[in-house]
Amino acid sequence: MDLVRWRPPKPQPVIPPEELEMIAAFSPQYKPEDYWLANCGIKTVLDVGAHMGEFAQRIRVILPHAELICFEPLQEPYSKLTQRLGGQPNFRAIRCALGEKTGQHEIHHNEWAPSSSLLPMAELHKQSFPFAVKEKTEMIEVRRLSDVVRELNLRDPLLLKLDVQGFEDKVIAGGEDVVARAKIIIIEVSFQPLYEGGPLFDDVYRLLKEHGFTYNGNFEQLFSPKDGRVLQADAIFCRQLRHRFSCPKLTK
Repeated sequence: MDLVRWRPPKPQPVIPPEELEMIAAFSPQYKPEDYWLANCGIKTVLDVGAHMGEFAQRIRVILPHAELICFEPLQEPYSKLTQRLGGQPNFRAIRCALGEKTGQHEIHHNEWAPSSSLLPMAELHKQSFPFAVKEKTEMIEVRRLSDVVRELNLRDPLLLKLDVQGFEDKVIAGGEDVVARAKIIIIEVSFQPLYEGGPLFDDVYRLLKEHGFTYNGNFEQLFSPKDGRVLQADAIFCRQLRHRFSCPKLTK
């Protein structure tokens, strides 16, 4: 599943004309119910696993003044990413993967690029999505999020988005001080083993709870085309503060 590829919006209640104009002008995937993100005071967005900039383009509409830092290790998606967003203000793209340790690492470059991972693909993934079976390996640069952010002058609070195909715990381990600065984390989580050795939802939930976050629901879920069970979701975690909510309460 590619975190940034939400399904087209479902039918919504009556929307004011000015909002309809905004939706038409920016993106057919822009959803008015995501307005709550605009009210959280986010100053910087870290898009880890940016692919070709799908999430980046969407979050730019919702948070047009936030600084946007994108991380993408693969050459072709990185080139598309910079072509799409390179001329925009407050944008920077960094070609690397993020993990617990710095160095060169072999990545499984999948024919379906969003499924590429630093971990081997599990059998369930191959059975569920046969179009994402073929792959080749190549060496890429892996850096620690803490080391990269130390070189940047970022404004708090942060929104951290992770779409890293089973490497979620490794990215967090390599950037715990950055996680401590985050107000919202949007993270792709798996409920079934899709990558060998990757954490499942319960693991991510416990990890982020230890870092002071509460689970606030999902943007979308990915269902198995074989039997309909939920395989992945784009989970929302908000920092828990003692005396007040860290972001607006999610309502339907």
